[in-house]
Amino acid sequence: MKRIIIDMDNVMADVSRQFQTWYTRETGNIIDPASLIGVPEPEAFPDPKVLWSFLFTPGFFRTVPVMKDSQQVIEALNKKYEVFIVSSALEFPQSLGEKFEWLSEHFPFLSWKQIVFCGSKAVIKGDYMIDDYLKNLDFFEGEKLLYTAPHNQLLQGHNRVNNWQEVAAIFLN
Repeated sequence: MKRIIIDMDNVMADVSRQFQTWYTRETGNIIDPASLIGVPEPEAFPDPKVLWSFLFTPGFFRTVPVMKDSQQVIEALNKKYEVFIVSSALEFPQSLGEKFEWLSEHFPFLSWKQIVFCGSKAVIKGDYMIDDYLKNLDFFEGEKLLYTAPHNQLLQGHNRVNNWQEVAAIFLN
């Protein structure tokens, strides 16, 4: 059975939207989504310290919006493939429990055995990886799919998926 590795942040969980929502709530400043295109997330906001503080704030990871169609597509993938959710969660210890709770709520069909929290994805093996960061895809030996997020929209030269319907078209049709 083929193995699909799926990242969480900005792939299953809309962290970019969460940053925008929390930043507006904290500062009163509304961030134009167009200003995020091609810019690393911390640099895309006027006060990066505020953004950075969210990563250590209880509730930030637990309440991230789910990416449209991800639940249905991942559930279907889980029936045809060996699916693992892999997240570099160790950099932000607050995120560990919250990410697990979030997955349990929104993706209850996944077993705890299918969840890998790590520091580096360089040791992860599989046939396919869906991720929004090249730093994770670059080490991967299987087929790489760059999931479109604001920060990576200007990157070229990679197989790209823009949404979960495109993922479904690749793997389920």
